[in-house]
Amino acid sequence: MPALSTPSATITALRQRVDRAGASHEALVTEVLERARAPEAAHVFTKLYDATALAAARAADEARRGATPPASQPLAGLPVSVKDLFDVAGETTLAGSIVRRGAPPAAADAPAVQRLRAAGAAIVGKTNMTEFAFSGVGINPHYGTPCNPAATAVDGTARVPGGSSSGAAVSVALGLAVAGLGSDTGGSIRIPAALCGLVGFKNTQARTPLAGAYPLAHSLDTVCAMTRSVADCLLVDGVLAGAPLQVARRDGVRGLRLAVPRTLMLDALEPPVARAFERALARLAAAGAVVEEIPLAELAEIASINAPGGFSPVEAYATHRETFATRRADYDPRVAARVALGEKVLAADYIVMQRRRADWIERVRARLAGFDALACPTVPIVAPPIDALVRRPPPDEAASDEAFFKANGLLLRNTFAINFLDGCSFSLPCHEPGEWPVGLMLSAPGGYDAALAGVALAVEGLLGGGG
Repeated sequence: MPALSTPSATITALRQRVDRAGASHEALVTEVLERARAPEAAHVFTKLYDATALAAARAADEARRGATPPASQPLAGLPVSVKDLFDVAGETTLAGSIVRRGAPPAAADAPAVQRLRAAGAAIVGKTNMTEFAFSGVGINPHYGTPCNPAATAVDGTARVPGGSSSGAAVSVALGLAVAGLGSDTGGSIRIPAALCGLVGFKNTQARTPLAGAYPLAHSLDTVCAMTRSVADCLLVDGVLAGAPLQVARRDGVRGLRLAVPRTLMLDALEPPVARAFERALARLAAAGAVVEEIPLAELAEIASINAPGGFSPVEAYATHRETFATRRADYDPRVAARVALGEKVLAADYIVMQRRRADWIERVRARLAGFDALACPTVPIVAPPIDALVRRPPPDEAASDEAFFKANGLLLRNTFAINFLDGCSFSLPCHEPGEWPVGLMLSAPGGYDAALAGVALAVEGLLGGGG
């Protein structure tokens, strides 16, 4: 029998494959758990949940034998992965760090995990991540770095998956999960989605509960997921939020008004990214979308607003202050360097940052009024080789750190702007088969999730799945 779980399977396609094969959800989950232990999945999971995943699959099989699984269980018996940032009752949430070893176990599942279980998901395991979610690259010196299967296939070089939801992305890219639950503080869902050829949806922060997710920056953190399609993202988002978005589907892209910002987001595009993005815009325009370049000069202000230290370092230091004082040597040095940036920021400076951000959000919302979405590349570069960015001992340490922080800054640059806006955002694959994975990011101000979802569905229908 051919494999039930294939890397290209959406939720609908996977259900149809299981039904056509006369197979069971139990067989599907058994296959996934076996493949999760194969060399190709090295460093993807930090823990596998064989017993509970198989129990959920058997429950779905029993429900199917009686009747169609109830609508309240849209993920019945399907494999889903959970980033090791979320509490699972009875175990310690490591958040990608050795610093958390020995911390008290979680008393209860995070609400996001509870809702996935209630939807019937077979949670197959916890996925690897950047330590404390503090990087867009996806490298973890403690638990290893999963290879990006989509990018590696282009030239055979082991390449980064993107972060911080690295294992989540690779679990979906390898067909080990129909959805990877993760978080997005500065791009941690959309960056790995773009680099791995997936769809990532960063909803408006207030839409999904943050409780039970180890914090990076409470002002920016968002609970969300990546999948194989926009429809799958919306299904999972409805589960996580407790209610689905009321999306008005569009008949094609004709009449869509898309703003392309000339400031910041188009700078330093690598040629494969520029080609894929320009081709996507040309196809949208040819199909009747109105593509308009705008200055959006406000994007250049983000750096100055963050200049006192930045929201992520300040808020991360507030979380880590006690352990940082005694166990800094146990942190990834690159993460420690960023946490330390928040140590000396004055409360007055932080308050000014908050006020300036609020003013900035209102001005950007006004600039985007009348457009259906902001369109730009999700990230300006293709996935870099892992070997080029891992930390090296002296005398190469400084050079490797410089390369890492340069790549990290580029990977986070475009996506972070949408978190700063408290906006909502999709990353859609826009490359052709055999090309480097490239993401097209469609974004809108906070609260416009349903309208943006309609845009994303229409654009996805025109562009296809990115190979």
